[in-house]
Amino acid sequence: MARLEGKVAIITGAAQGMGASHARLFIAEGAKVVLTDLNEEKGTALATELGENALFVKQNVTSVEDWATVVAKAEEKFGSVSVLVNNAGITMAKSILETSLEDYRRIVDINQISVFLGMKTVIPSMQKAGGGSIVNVSSINGIVGGAIGYTDTKFAVRGMTKAAAMECSHYGIRVNSVHPGVIATPMVVQEDTKAAVEEFSKHIPLKRVAQPEEVSNLVLYLSSDESSYSTGSEFIVDGGLTAM
Repeated sequence: MARLEGKVAIITGAAQGMGASHARLFIAEGAKVVLTDLNEEKGTALATELGENALFVKQNVTSVEDWATVVAKAEEKFGSVSVLVNNAGITMAKSILETSLEDYRRIVDINQISVFLGMKTVIPSMQKAGGGSIVNVSSINGIVGGAIGYTDTKFAVRGMTKAAAMECSHYGIRVNSVHPGVIATPMVVQEDTKAAVEEFSKHIPLKRVAQPEEVSNLVLYLSSDESSYSTGSEFIVDGGLTAM
């Protein structure tokens, strides 16, 4: 039996990179998947590629109204939601002196507020489903320090995950966070950063960056019933970086 058979999942930031990888694996494992993103062209193309068990919905993850629309369309098309993967996010590599209040609020809205809104909006649907699993994608910068703004929000996701896990346990809803290290996504492996990423990879204990599928396998585990006794925890996939 497929590992996600009978489950309805929402994956944000699913048009490319890790989100697209998660969506492909979820479909292969039997889930019905709602993919959301601001990139309508790539998101629609991916949903078409994945077939009848995939639906793309254009979404601004910082919008209360958009979140309500996504959940409503998921329930209308597939039924009550049983899995939420809060994957959407952005990076920012400015110093604290270079970071404006507008910069800071933007990254907080996209990386942190969106996770709160996603959980708040999806939990009632999961209650109707009889339970579920929420996977919040943080970063190793939710474990150790990094750039201002980005690190702050990723630590916040880690904390929200624990608070929500405690609150939702009696609903049969599990909440966990995933903390990727350096992953070979379009956001990371660009022409102007490729050489720097390759050089940095020499300092990773496993001597390479991860492929998106390696993160997807962990997200799949946490979304499936195989992780039925895991909640409120952080799961690191970083090639050993945070062990140094």
